[in-house]
Amino acid sequence: MNRILAISGSLRKGSYNSALLRAAHDLFPERIVLGDIRGIPLYDGDLEEQGVPDAVVRLKAQLADSDGLLLATPEYNNSFPGVLKNALDWLSRPNPEPSGVFRDLPVAVIGASPGGFGTVLAQNAWLPVLRTMGARHFVGGRLMVSAVNRVFNDDLVLADEDVKEKLTRFLEDFLAFAS
Repeated sequence: MNRILAISGSLRKGSYNSALLRAAHDLFPERIVLGDIRGIPLYDGDLEEQGVPDAVVRLKAQLADSDGLLLATPEYNNSFPGVLKNALDWLSRPNPEPSGVFRDLPVAVIGASPGGFGTVLAQNAWLPVLRTMGARHFVGGRLMVSAVNRVFNDDLVLADEDVKEKLTRFLEDFLAFAS
C-alpha cells in the first residue's frame, strides 16, 4: 500500500489549504501522511554547512518513507508561496544524503482559495519547478477549490459534499498513479 506525504504551503493556523489536506487524510487515513513546514528556515548554504535543520531532517525522513507527494498550494500574487518553495528547496539539497529525492517522484498539486479561480495560477507556476526537479507530475486531473468560505465550516472541516466527492476521486486517481 503506497503512502503519500501531504504538505500545505501555508503557515496560517486557519489555512484552508491545510484544512483541505486534513480532509484528504480523513478520507484516506492509512495512505495520506501530513507533513509540516513550520520551523524550516530560509535556505542558506552557510546554515546548511553547519548542519541540516531538524525540521528539514524530519520532513526529508517523511518524504523518504513516502511513495508520492501531495502539495496544497495557496496562491499569492498569482504564484505559489515562498515558504513552500523554500521547503522543497531544502528537501532537494544533497545533505545528508545524495540529491535526486524528487527524481521520478509522483507529485500532485491541489489548492484552495477564497477567490473564484481557485489556485490555477499557483498550480501552473509549480509546473516548471517540478519538471526541473525531475518529478513525475500527476496530470490526471486538477483540484482547485474556490469560494472556500462556502466549502468549509467554521471549524475548517470540509462540509461541501460535491467538493468532498471531487477530492475523493482526485486522491483515488493520484494514489493509483503513485503506485
